[in-house]
This record gives sequence, C-alpha cells and structure tokens, in this order.
Amino acid sequence: MHRLYLVPTMIINIIIVLVPALLTVALAFCNWDGISPPTFAGLDNFRALADDRVFWLALGNNIIWTIVFLTVPILMGLLAASMLLIVRRGSNFFQVVYFLPVVIATAITARIWQGMIYSPVTGVFGLLKKYGLPIPNPLTQPPIALFGVATVDLWHWWGFLCVIFFAALRQVPQEQIEAARIEGATYFQMMRYVLLPGIRPTITLMMIMTVIWSFLAFDFVYILTQGGPAFSSELLSTLAYRKAFYDLNVGQAAAAALVISLFGLVGTFFYVRIQTREGEQ
Repeated sequence: MHRLYLVPTMIINIIIVLVPALLTVALAFCNWDGISPPTFAGLDNFRALADDRVFWLALGNNIIWTIVFLTVPILMGLLAASMLLIVRRGSNFFQVVYFLPVVIATAITARIWQGMIYSPVTGVFGLLKKYGLPIPNPLTQPPIALFGVATVDLWHWWGFLCVIFFAALRQVPQEQIEAARIEGATYFQMMRYVLLPGIRPTITLMMIMTVIWSFLAFDFVYILTQGGPAFSSELLSTLAYRKAFYDLNVGQAAAAALVISLFGLVGTFFYVRIQTREGEQ
C-alpha cells in the first residue's frame, strides 16, 4: 500500500524527464526543422557535428570551463570556509555576504557585470581607462571572452561552495581540531591532516556535481556573449540552442544534447559508485 505514494512521483518523472529524454534521443537520429515531419537520418547528425569545427571548439571550451570551476571556486570556498571556522567572530555575517551573489538572479548579475564592471563607458574598466590604465572589455576579446564570462559565473557561484564546505567543516570533531592546535599545527598542517580528510566526501561530491553543472552551463554565456565573439565562448549548450532555434536543425541540436548528457552520465556514474562504496564502509 505504501508503494502507492511513489506513483505521483513516478508519473511526474515520466512526463517531465523520461519522455523528453527519449524524444531527444530519437530526434538525434532524425532530420527535423521543427515544422515539417522528421525523417530518419541515422548517424548523419553525429557525423555533421564531428565535421563541425565549432563543435570541437565548444567541447574544448566546456573542458576549459570545467577545469576552471574544479579549481578556482573550490579553492576559494575551502579557504573562506576554513577562515570562517577558525575566526568565529562575524562568521554569520560573512556567510550571508558570501552567499548573497547566489540568490541574485542570473540575468541581474550578468547585467551588473556587463554594465558596471566590464563596460568601457559606464563600468569600472572605463574608470580605470580614464586614469591611464586601459583594460579591454574581456567580453569583446576572443582570446579571453570565455574567461570573462567564467569570472562572472565564479563570482556568482563560489559563495555556495563556501557555505557548503563551512557546514561540512563544522561536523569535524572539535577534539581533533583542539588536539591539532595544542600540538602547534600550522594552518596548512591543520588543513592537510585534519580538516580536508574530515570533509573529503563533501569535496568529492561537489567536484562531481561541478563537472555535471559545468556541461550544463548556459545562462551567463548566452546573456553576456551568446557564444561570441567568433564562437570564442561557445559551449555545447549554447551550440545546441543555436542549432535548434537559429539554424532550425533540431536533429543536430539533439545530438549535441546527447554529448552533453554523456558527460553528465559519466559524472553520475562516479557519484553513485562513490556513494555505494561509502555506504558499504
């Protein structure tokens, strides 16, 4: 009888998740412009993506994006969380300050950075230019456009990791921390031998989720550069969107979406494996 409670959840998941997923898989093997009836195309959409240099550029950008988000925000979050743990005074205030960018709408954050930071006319970069320190708008420079967008997303994201790591650090037994302090452990020794081992499952989970979320990144790129200039900040998600709604090539968009899902499935596989191993221990 109690299994009946699962029925609404299963129905919602089937309608919202399973059916669209199966349709995406089917469309990846069809030619469809979104209007006329789809026709079976076999592996043509995947071959077309493999011959498209923009696809490889977007895949490379996704890998760079993932590497950046696996290092910078995680290190910033760990550093800030450890400081909050050591210096307890004002920790609640700083948690709110660090977490504030996370709750600001993505579009507002993007427009703030675009108009008040990067803009050569109304932003901080324009002010620096007036004082003889010209810094080009990174969103208009192909070599650094991707990093310009990533900086905005990093500012928006790292506070979330800080709060998560701080919550995990507070679960580390206080006796271990006090014992390390009595033994005269430095900050780096405390991190290496006490704090980081104590929150290793949380760090691992956040790294796996970061890989999955990095391949789903879309909003900041689309708002700030739409993948430009010259596809320099194109990601697989923006490529799929452009294929579907600009080129009306839904088949190739679905094929690109499957590639994104592949990386998500790999991350999910490792997450489930780690969780299973920890459950057995």
